[in-house]
Amino acid sequence: MPENDGAERLQKVMAVAGVGSRRACETLIARGKVTVDGRLARLGDRANPATSVIMVNGERLAADQTLVYLAMNKPRGVVSTMADEKGRSAISDFLGRVEQRVYHVGRLDQDSEGLLLLTNDGTLAHKLTHPSYGVAKTYLCEVAGPLPRAVGRRLLAGVELEDGPAKADAFRLVDTLGKTAQIEITLHEGRKHIVRRLMDEVGHPVSRLIRTSIGPIKLGDLRSGRTRRLNNGEIAALFAAVED
Repeated sequence: MPENDGAERLQKVMAVAGVGSRRACETLIARGKVTVDGRLARLGDRANPATSVIMVNGERLAADQTLVYLAMNKPRGVVSTMADEKGRSAISDFLGRVEQRVYHVGRLDQDSEGLLLLTNDGTLAHKLTHPSYGVAKTYLCEVAGPLPRAVGRRLLAGVELEDGPAKADAFRLVDTLGKTAQIEITLHEGRKHIVRRLMDEVGHPVSRLIRTSIGPIKLGDLRSGRTRRLNNGEIAALFAAVED
């Protein structure tokens, strides 16, 4: 590669991306654990962190340090925009010291809460939201109870909404609290208010909705209103989830 094409020593690129020390990265290369743009890497190879596809132990490495990948626990009442013309609380109010300009991947309506992904990686963001990639999302919901077993069967079989059929990929009853039931529902659907509309259709409207996962990324114990950077393993798992 020409010296001015942005390429650097492969072990340096890997070390900067957090794989390990340069010595450890050299060992991985020597053991045949690294590929660059589909070719088995060798000691002495160079790579451009912004354009090269680097795989380490079969997982794609997020080598471009200008790209940011964040998880946010969106509070209820916050709109899923970076700034709101009506002056309502928006995502950018919670980003603190994030210097790069990032964008939300998909949305949660104002009354919903939980996991949002934020990034400036436009290619990955497009794939995560495109229906053809079918990235699953899981929600924890409080709904009107009691909840007959037939409700879960109907959701898994599919119901007809005004804009076409929809169904859950997975459903389970988590708990029953008097006249309220907690359910977990997973779908690949991305249509607006799809979870609320599904539960309305089966007669159990949602009173609280929390998104707990997007593909391989989990909300975990991230506190409401907080953000965190995804680690290398999580980023690699997102790339894997949208492989062509």
